[in-house]
Amino acid sequence: MAITDIPEYAHLTDADIEELGRELDAIRADIEASRGERDARYLRNTIRFQRGMELLGRALLFGSTKKRYWWAGASALGLAKIVENMELGHNVMHGQWDWMNDPEVHSSTWEWDNTDPSAHWKHTHNYIHHKYTNVLGLDADVGYGLLRVTRDQRWRPFNYGNLLYNTILMLAFQYGVAIQKLELLKRNRTPEEQAEFERDKAQVLSKIGRQVAKDYLAYPTLVAATTGHKVGYGRAFAKTFTANMLGNVIRNIWSNAVIFCGHFPDGAEKFTKQDVDNETQAEWYLRQMLGSANFNSGFILAFLSGNLSYQIEHHLYPDLPSNRYREISEHVRALCDKYDLPYTTGPLLVQYAKSWRTIAKLSLPDKYLKATADDAPETASERRFKQGLPEGARLQSAIDEATGRRRGLRTAMANLRERRRASRGRRAVVTELRSSRDTEAAA
Repeated sequence: MAITDIPEYAHLTDADIEELGRELDAIRADIEASRGERDARYLRNTIRFQRGMELLGRALLFGSTKKRYWWAGASALGLAKIVENMELGHNVMHGQWDWMNDPEVHSSTWEWDNTDPSAHWKHTHNYIHHKYTNVLGLDADVGYGLLRVTRDQRWRPFNYGNLLYNTILMLAFQYGVAIQKLELLKRNRTPEEQAEFERDKAQVLSKIGRQVAKDYLAYPTLVAATTGHKVGYGRAFAKTFTANMLGNVIRNIWSNAVIFCGHFPDGAEKFTKQDVDNETQAEWYLRQMLGSANFNSGFILAFLSGNLSYQIEHHLYPDLPSNRYREISEHVRALCDKYDLPYTTGPLLVQYAKSWRTIAKLSLPDKYLKATADDAPETASERRFKQGLPEGARLQSAIDEATGRRRGLRTAMANLRERRRASRGRRAVVTELRSSRDTEAAA
């Protein structure tokens, strides 16, 4: 099962958690006090870059009947959409720049270049996902209603299609996000819920209509009207249409990769509903640290991911400026060392591959899986550490007498791996001795 007792799983006492919360609050206070012109300049430069790339992409597509301009225009447009969605739209709508009091970049006014209405996104993402991160039955981002991503989700024959569903979701990610608030699989709605569903559906269809009209009608028509007399109206329209489609697909694939790397690689834990509604701010902090994962990045990769390569930091401080996450990560790593907590990170391709591996494995029934729901790579529970302990024993942090360092979750995980290696070694020795005896007996 998923984690039910988060403090016990993390091997922290209540006092430990409250002190961790105070230290994380102090980090927030320091960043809030130091926000200023350099942050605002970063945002303004990002907007200039994004708009410049979109203008370049649109301009190049006036030559889209030539292959090199088609590829260049589609790539520039895809890059512009990535930056607009990841580093601008997502972060602006989190309120990261509300402190500037600039209506152009305020969370209440930004409408992003995506088929999901911003008001819907702020409900499903900012509120539901960030409040109930990785909580089974509450966070709809755990599998997006399509994928089985933990053994705690009951297997159904539908899950055989896990890989296919994620491929479709990856290619059309903006549409998957757009329909999330609609909860299309929900049955037996009350009259009030049905009325809300109809309103939400109308807003989604309107936003999809505007996006489709812009990318697949207005711009192709403009290019065809301008250049069609030379290369053919139909050909100019079709080339621009497909280049715009590729730009959107580039953005969709990248968004899917970044988000999945932050939530579904090994080490990004899942949780049950137990005690979540009564958790303190410090306990919420701890759940974010355990339920999120980073990937290694330099400036460019961090920028293109909307600084969600620092997913742990983003989940701790979703409303602090994204350009400060690298700085914040140094303090969070230090706290992980102090409290002996894991800091889940790794190369981008490795983290994404682990997500796909989990999706592939969990397409199969549990009887074909080796690990149990208490000790699986994609999530675990506090039971994984109780082997050999007395019934009812509580796992808590302790101080290593030799070093004076706190022993917590990271040490517990290392000790568990060591015990398993030793156990495998003993089994190998026993197997070898038995084989040797059998050989001698046969001789």
